[in-house]
Amino acid sequence: MSTTLIVPAGFAYLAPAFVSTAFLLLGQTIVVSRARGAAGIPYPTLYADKAEMAASPAAVKFNCAQRAHQNTLESIAMIYMSTAVLGLRYPVLAASSLGLWVVSRVAYTIGYASGDPAKRTNFVSRVTSTPAILTLLFGSAYSAYELVAATL
Repeated sequence: MSTTLIVPAGFAYLAPAFVSTAFLLLGQTIVVSRARGAAGIPYPTLYADKAEMAASPAAVKFNCAQRAHQNTLESIAMIYMSTAVLGLRYPVLAASSLGLWVVSRVAYTIGYASGDPAKRTNFVSRVTSTPAILTLLFGSAYSAYELVAATL
């Protein structure tokens, strides 16, 4: 049995939303690279060790910037998948939710890269992250249900 998938008219809105994630990741890469240089942490060292952190606030900032970037990379596959599935039924909601998630990650990165891990959950990141993630997760689950139900 084959299924014909018709992409909704608003699906084009997903393109800039997905592209925004590339700029997010590029920005995080630049933040990490600058922090690495300031801390003097050579490649391929992934994180500054405890002694380096104790000796240098720049090493702490590097580790924080590296974690902000790594945290984003750890979740991006789930974010992409849920955005694509939600976008098959509700493209404007999917694009908006992904854009909101990107805003939350920018705020998260700025706060975390300050060197104070507590600042990663600032007002903007708290207010934008949870609604974006919940909308993407539950919206994609509902969209998947609708897509399957339509074939029955």
